[in-house]
Amino acid sequence: MNKHTLLSVQGLKVDFKLREKIFTAVDGISFDLDRGQRLGLVGESGAGKSVTGFGIINLISKPGFVSGGAVLFEGRDLTKLGPEEIRQIRGNRISMIFQDPMMTLNPVLTVGTQMIETLLAHKNISKKEAEAIALEKLRKVAIPSPEKRLSQYPHEFSGGMRQRIVIAIALLTSPSLIIADEPTTALDVTIQADIMELLLELCESENMALILITHDLAVVSQVAERVAVMYAGNIVELASTKDIGVRPQHPYTKGLLAALPQNVSRRERLNQIPGSMPSITSKSVGCAFHKRCSYAEDICKTTVPPLELKASGASVACHLVK
Repeated sequence: MNKHTLLSVQGLKVDFKLREKIFTAVDGISFDLDRGQRLGLVGESGAGKSVTGFGIINLISKPGFVSGGAVLFEGRDLTKLGPEEIRQIRGNRISMIFQDPMMTLNPVLTVGTQMIETLLAHKNISKKEAEAIALEKLRKVAIPSPEKRLSQYPHEFSGGMRQRIVIAIALLTSPSLIIADEPTTALDVTIQADIMELLLELCESENMALILITHDLAVVSQVAERVAVMYAGNIVELASTKDIGVRPQHPYTKGLLAALPQNVSRRERLNQIPGSMPSITSKSVGCAFHKRCSYAEDICKTTVPPLELKASGASVACHLVK
């Protein structure tokens, strides 16, 4: 862990206890994130992306639990902290943006009340000072007439405006890291582009690190500097965004890119990866992807490939990539 490293995830493992059996959702993943750096976590539903995000800030609820590994943030292992200690970091030094802003915002409290209470919970400041900070953050995310908006309720805003307010709340405490879990899923394409552009601008102006969780490689290419492709609870490829786009190494990454509409001509059928992601209760022996992989050999069916640095400069978990 060098002096520029903000977050170092080391062998993070998250399990779920179901019917007296233990099932693994995130299986010992590792990656580093420098200050101000932007990382995309990409994969299909069920890959373990969101569970990874929740595991980093110890927000896994029962029957799930962090069962192994370390999460070093600004030199402290978050997995070793008690409830009060992790509360001082969660929502303060690390903020999270969830998928649906209406599930994040309290419908019976005004936007101003929610923003001011967030600040008072983490900062030793007056209510007047908190209101001034709330106004500043609303302006930063381009909310018009912020003074008026503080007294309004979430249902009085459009979907895109609500997501901007959620981002403003995430910025209140000037965090070092924002974890954004599918922040544009509920929005139309035009608003999605605006929100992603806003996140990029804020990361650059505030020198914040970002973990962007999404299933959309096209969205990641707009924002992230590095990409971690996840499959069945593991990272199968970790490389720069440019390298992922130009020369993907893992068969799963190649399949995801080939399935993008912009990579298929108008006369061709849309490419798809056969089969589906295995559930945490039905993982097979060997490489988790081998049943869907057209390149699979005998070793893939019996041995799990480790994530290793390859000649291309990417870290890849595949027996067939040299």
